[in-house]
Amino acid sequence: MTPLRIAFAGTPDFSVPALQSLVRSAHTVVGVLTQPDRPKGRGQQLAASPVKQAAQAAGLVVSQPETLRTEEGRAALVAWQPDVLVVVAYGLILPPAALSIPKLGCVNIHASLLPRWRGAAPIQRAILAGDEETGVTIMLMDPGLDTGPMLLTRRLRIEAGDTGGSLHDRLSALGAEALMESLEGLAQGTLRPEPQPEAGVTYAAKLEKAEARIDWMARAIEIERKVRAFNPWPIAETRYEGEQLRILKATAEGVAGIPGESTRPGGQPPGTILAVSERAFLVQCGQGWLAVHEVQRPGRKPVTARDFANAVSLVGQHLG
Repeated sequence: MTPLRIAFAGTPDFSVPALQSLVRSAHTVVGVLTQPDRPKGRGQQLAASPVKQAAQAAGLVVSQPETLRTEEGRAALVAWQPDVLVVVAYGLILPPAALSIPKLGCVNIHASLLPRWRGAAPIQRAILAGDEETGVTIMLMDPGLDTGPMLLTRRLRIEAGDTGGSLHDRLSALGAEALMESLEGLAQGTLRPEPQPEAGVTYAAKLEKAEARIDWMARAIEIERKVRAFNPWPIAETRYEGEQLRILKATAEGVAGIPGESTRPGGQPPGTILAVSERAFLVQCGQGWLAVHEVQRPGRKPVTARDFANAVSLVGQHLG
């Protein structure tokens, strides 16, 4: 492996495996950029980002500028004189003045198969759309929104039970592996960047908490995807007896390709709870039914549908 001087820019948990892979490699991590400490939790105490914690544990130099648009904000990156800046979910815009500092450019791990799902929430948007596969793209950054030329892609099947959280973790690990391969190719000149295709561009808008509200007029499979995509945040929710009811686990039934099409009741208004079993309670949707397996009421721990049904009378009740 050809050793490189690497600066790293990242903030959340998704970034940590890539940083740890760099620390274990023959490359030299000359410094780490991460966002400033932010208030967190009920006490709103300032907390270090996961990347800052990982960097400090590895004995790395950390800089936390509020912006890279100023010379002061870029001072640490200039001083480190990196060959490459690796950027993984940093969360701050890199202006042209910052992009031009590393000798070999800025390398980004993006959690989709570009140009599909450019933007802030590619993992959750892929699940919501019913995509059968996703992956990671290693690309050279330019001033656009995830528009830079691609160095490497790695594909990953989206499993039936994948949530936003589980797919996040699998893509994070895959991205770290692909990063190491791409850095070697970049250093040796054997990996040539290729422009992204003009066809197939989609955008993954940032998740909004308001999206978590379930519309029971939707198809059951669409609601199931929302439950999966929004776990662990912002968590799909509905209303039960005037209060929030979070739905943590659920599966669609009675729709094309889903077992149970002719064996379940129906004909009730969407949102009606039709039946309760040992494993779930069944909710009428605009098309098909949603078998709800795990829920959470405000201020309480998550419980199975069976335990929830033991505490309240559900059949015939309406969610919405």
